[in-house]
Amino acid sequence: MAENELAEMVVEDCHDKMRKAIEHLKGEFGAVRTGRANPAVVEKLMIDSYGVMVPLQQLAGCSVPEPRLLVISPYDKGNIKAIEKAIQGSDLGVNPSNDGAVIRLAFPQLTEERRKELVKVVKNRAEEGRVAIRNIRRDARKELEGLQKDGDISKDDLERIEKDLEKHTHQVVAEVDDLLGHKEKELLAV
Repeated sequence: MAENELAEMVVEDCHDKMRKAIEHLKGEFGAVRTGRANPAVVEKLMIDSYGVMVPLQQLAGCSVPEPRLLVISPYDKGNIKAIEKAIQGSDLGVNPSNDGAVIRLAFPQLTEERRKELVKVVKNRAEEGRVAIRNIRRDARKELEGLQKDGDISKDDLERIEKDLEKHTHQVVAEVDDLLGHKEKELLAV
């Protein structure tokens, strides 16, 4: 293998992991309720379907006919009670109502206090995302230093690659901050 191919593989792996961290954070943010009905809030909810734990998104379709109303249409009507039970046991803070065919979730207006709590939750998740990204960078640096120590890349190449890695890390952390700012604004909007 050429000298810099190993280093490029390490850097590409690092970038890929950072992209996955951002996608994970977007999913986490999507699951935080904003006072509007959003299918992402319930999609990952685990349902006991005939003795097997399955995510809701595999058992039902979700639609949002009105801003504060989420309608869950189970593919198998036999799962209605299990879905209803899982929603009641979750921390969503909404009571499901079912008519035998679909489950309706009416989301109440968020109180100012609850909005501030959710902002704290979102800030914590953003910080966890930043830490994960920095850990990815640290692991890549260790690998690169190992390559330099083994003589696979030169000291100059190591310094150049680390500067690029640092620059990319700052861009990804800035993306986390942008996502946080957008979610905060969304949560605090009345």
